[in-house]
Amino acid sequence: MQTVSDALALLDQFRPNEQEQKSHELILALLRGTAAPFSRDQFHPGHITCTALVLHPDRQHLLLMHHHRHRRWLLPGGHVEETDATLSGAAARETAEETKVNIAHSFGLAGLDVHAIPERKEKNEPFHLHHDLIFAFEAASGAIATTEEAPQVVWCKTTDLAQYAAPPCVAHALVRAVSSQ
Repeated sequence: MQTVSDALALLDQFRPNEQEQKSHELILALLRGTAAPFSRDQFHPGHITCTALVLHPDRQHLLLMHHHRHRRWLLPGGHVEETDATLSGAAARETAEETKVNIAHSFGLAGLDVHAIPERKEKNEPFHLHHDLIFAFEAASGAIATTEEAPQVVWCKTTDLAQYAAPPCVAHALVRAVSSQ
């Protein structure tokens, strides 16, 4: 299981750009000031989630999924489980579950984004924040598939993010991922 000290070390090494600075501060505060930052049941001030920016082997496309609840195009990812040895492992696991992609290797932490999650009355979840760590990966192949959580999955051309209304954090993480190779 990922420890708070491991996560803090990862964040201490990360150099946020101007757009990521506030998310960086909020994530550090969450890690330093809460008892269960990885628990999906910690709603105040929120909890850590892990997302994957997956590059196609041609490195000209990245994987997007149409989220079943949020009804928009996003990077795949989700909550940290106790069985996840690392935070990047959580991102890879969630991504494989949602899109059936096979990850070849990781490029490390590529971005940060703290964002709001609407209330879900049916699950007794209040409005809360996801303190999202975005990890970059390369896929082993172009094989992907839809799932219940991701009813649509695509390899988006890296120059076409605007057509999918991808959040700005995706473009920032893409720049960092491509420049780190």
